[in-house]
Amino acid sequence: MKKGQIIEGTVERMDFPNKGIVVCGEGVCTVKNALPGQRVQAAVNKARNGRYEGRLLEVLEPSPLETGSPCPHFGSCGGCTYLSFPYEESLKIKEGQVRRLLAPVLERQDEECLFEEAKASPAVFGYRNKMEFTFGDEVKDGPLSLGMHKRGSFYDIVSVTDCQIVDEDYRKILRCVRDYFVQLQGQGMDVSFYHRLRHTGWLRHLVVRRAAKTGEILVALVTTGQTPGRTAAEREILAGFTERLLALSLDGTVVGILHVRNDSAADVVQSDETTILYGRDYFYEELLGLRFKISLFSFFQTNSLGAELLYSTAREYISGCISASDKAKDEAGQKTAGKTVYDLYSGTGTIAQLMAPVAKKVIGVEIVEEAVEAAKRNAELNGLHNCNFVAGDVLKVLDGIEEKPDVIILDPPRDGVHPKALSKIIDYGVEHILYISCKASSLARDLEVFLARGYAAVKCVAIDQFPWTAGVEVMVKLELVKR
Repeated sequence: MKKGQIIEGTVERMDFPNKGIVVCGEGVCTVKNALPGQRVQAAVNKARNGRYEGRLLEVLEPSPLETGSPCPHFGSCGGCTYLSFPYEESLKIKEGQVRRLLAPVLERQDEECLFEEAKASPAVFGYRNKMEFTFGDEVKDGPLSLGMHKRGSFYDIVSVTDCQIVDEDYRKILRCVRDYFVQLQGQGMDVSFYHRLRHTGWLRHLVVRRAAKTGEILVALVTTGQTPGRTAAEREILAGFTERLLALSLDGTVVGILHVRNDSAADVVQSDETTILYGRDYFYEELLGLRFKISLFSFFQTNSLGAELLYSTAREYISGCISASDKAKDEAGQKTAGKTVYDLYSGTGTIAQLMAPVAKKVIGVEIVEEAVEAAKRNAELNGLHNCNFVAGDVLKVLDGIEEKPDVIILDPPRDGVHPKALSKIIDYGVEHILYISCKASSLARDLEVFLARGYAAVKCVAIDQFPWTAGVEVMVKLELVKR
């Protein structure tokens, strides 16, 4: 095989996160977005040291596992990977990916690791509680689109008006907003989308957040500060935008409509200035009996029902390690039931608050200050007084916390734990560590270090927080076996 060569072959399996392993006469080539069992045509675009990567050109034959997609956007939208498969098959594929990725690490420890069967999401359709839609066009100089990036394209946008991983409220809001701005354009108003190459235009994103339990909805229109700008015309446009949204017949309730200005050159949703057009700038969600106040930019698991499964599993894995007898007393004779838990990379403190009832104290560390303030408010909202949240980088903050942990829970970002922070964490020498990962390859790398420093993985499970996509959460319980 050589670069530029066109190959044909069958996808033998998929490796994490979205790598189809294509077997052909010339050897093996990795092709993204190629599904197990498909016969595909691909162009080799990388050839190095006997390893080959290719770009999918055409699916010549479908997989025997494919049963058709319920979404008309599947294949053009870059969001979902397995929507043409039965859900049970997609879950098996994800579990297999995780097992293959972790096996080389786990096989080197003496202790046996109980690898549980993957856990399915309680909801597989309409499960997302947050979507960031992008304004653009589906083809160059085409009509206004509002939706997701086209698969394999940095610029083209597919109007995903029938997306199946969100519920009907999202679809109604998306159609309403797109039609509104198309209508304004037809009236000659300058409401063009932001061109990332030219850095011109006004419309950037539409953000929708909807609580699964309370049904509260938060909607934000993200624009640049450019034309229409801070003018009477802009105020009129935003008033019409608000009016249209409030007139919709929805199952949920719109509790806040926001206008966010963002003049960053990067394709990210962030706020230079936020204005409340209606209601409030937050909503409430409930998980496992606790109530959480969530703002537009607060981190929160995108699958609320799946988050309940994730966190209840975490509590199951670790609760026996942090509970102590109520008879335990300190030198002053006071009860010291439970142990001190570190919740590192704590976000808005969801895990910390779920562990608080069975712990003596929970200390959460999170680098995003807004998330820390939200965690404090939520702990107060839920009447939890044994949670302490600290803002800062885990690597730097740990040195300043005097109270040492008995148990550590890690839920790091996709890149995993910084090597220096990982070393500090291991130096505590706690008996039990729970590692929750949204990127299994980062987890595999960090497990290498844990095992080399005396820990063993004793229990592991994949939990599908993101049905139909390539993503999956993995939870590993670690125990100290060698000092």
